[in-house]
Amino acid sequence: MGIDDAPFERGQLEPVLVVGAMFSGARLDGVVSTHVTRDGADATRKIARMIVDSQFHGCLQAILVQGIAVAGFNVIDLAELHERCGVPVLTIVRRLPDLHAMRQALFSRVRGSRRKWSLIRRAGALEPAPPVFMQRVGLTREEAERLLARHTVHGALPEPLRAAHLIAGGVTRGRSRGRA
Repeated sequence: MGIDDAPFERGQLEPVLVVGAMFSGARLDGVVSTHVTRDGADATRKIARMIVDSQFHGCLQAILVQGIAVAGFNVIDLAELHERCGVPVLTIVRRLPDLHAMRQALFSRVRGSRRKWSLIRRAGALEPAPPVFMQRVGLTREEAERLLARHTVHGALPEPLRAAHLIAGGVTRGRSRGRA
């Protein structure tokens, strides 16, 4: 299952849509969604509940997330998500983040910054998996690379993440952008 958040406005106070796109091989099998607080602390719990309560939980083999945070700085506890759902978790980013700038932004603007920074640090360093970078919980590097190779068809992102991104943007803005 690929998970991504919907686009949101900078000053948005309403909850942000998070979409899960469930794939079976190359086929989109279904979509689930939830809402999380912008810059909040409920992403891990809400995403886990979305997955565990879905009809897909029993056949789920891995969770792919685009980055460690959704809805701004609502940081996902990767180990807890793995534990709650009972499947490996793999985060994917296209490029290495500027951790210094990220830390400054987090500590200057966001409540709960110490805990969130701790989650970011605890997730470990991003590993290169060209053309992307990844963090993983519950699977080996080799297993993660095989999963990425099997599900990356167009561009740099695996299809479940591409689909979640396109669906979230299309639902929120009325059309998706071609940057998936």
